[in-house]
Amino acid sequence: MEVHDSQPSLSRRWTDWLGYIAMRCVICLIQSISLKSSDRVCRLLAYALAHWLPVRREVVDTNLRIAFGELTDAQVALLRYKMWHHLLLMICEIAVAPRKIHRTNWYNHFYMPNKRQTLGVMLDARASVIVTGHFGNFEVAGHTVGILGLPPSAMARPLDNPYVDQYLAEFRSAGGQKILPKEGSSTAVQELLESRGTLAILADQYAGRKGCWVDFFGQPTSCHKALALFVLSAKAPMLVNSTRRLDRPLRFEMSTIGIADPELLNSPTPPDYLSSVQDLTSWYNARLEEMIRLAPEQYWWLHRRWRDVPPAVEKRLAAARLKQATPQAAPSPSSTA
Repeated sequence: MEVHDSQPSLSRRWTDWLGYIAMRCVICLIQSISLKSSDRVCRLLAYALAHWLPVRREVVDTNLRIAFGELTDAQVALLRYKMWHHLLLMICEIAVAPRKIHRTNWYNHFYMPNKRQTLGVMLDARASVIVTGHFGNFEVAGHTVGILGLPPSAMARPLDNPYVDQYLAEFRSAGGQKILPKEGSSTAVQELLESRGTLAILADQYAGRKGCWVDFFGQPTSCHKALALFVLSAKAPMLVNSTRRLDRPLRFEMSTIGIADPELLNSPTPPDYLSSVQDLTSWYNARLEEMIRLAPEQYWWLHRRWRDVPPAVEKRLAAARLKQATPQAAPSPSSTA
């Protein structure tokens, strides 16, 4: 099995290997029982993680209160429990997806309310960019799109454990999906867009103080500028995609929340969100927020999405909010004559 070029210490290699063996044993157990039984186990483990074990509890609770304002302790605890249940169930779905979902039965697992619109963009002669977040089961979505004959190239950061990372890469590529490293892949992305391929990106990760700052749930956050640049420079339509679990495990709604098509810049009234990298970044974050509000328990509140904001950025965003909230004065009769 391939591992990364860096040479960790012997103890680290043993730790990584034992962690990988433990993960494979858990996956074998998941694959040997029914998904319904796995769901029951996930609920028990989620209760322990949410109420007994302080696993990133402070980060989760802080994020929930930033996003939704004044929640009671009981409301936060319930969302925390449901989030852990979703994450654990997501692992179970990934473990069984290659055995359960095939080209002949995918429609038993996925409901696509705007299938024509989504496939129309992906089958267009131009390149396309699929944007989503750590919401729902995006991993199973990528696998399923691949077995349908529309495999995207996804950008992903390698995991710290190289053996687990290799296993996840094999799952992602099983349906034809290609994985591009998040660092140093600008040339590969450019070649992909020039060859009219499909790029898939998780767009809800903190990009540092030099990123593109926009509001997310009403609070400033930093986003990578490259995503909007890819769309605007390649004239590639952007689809904001949601894969939300419905009433049972391995049953999802895969929908397109919004499409930003640079071709609209040639229309008589081009949309404002295509006018700049800042505006497009703000637009797709609003769409991500829209999907998360549909099922907040299916979002990864584990990430530190909001961090210290530079004073100049806070001042600029506050002015933009004020301008947006101020109603425009009605034109006088003389100005319309």
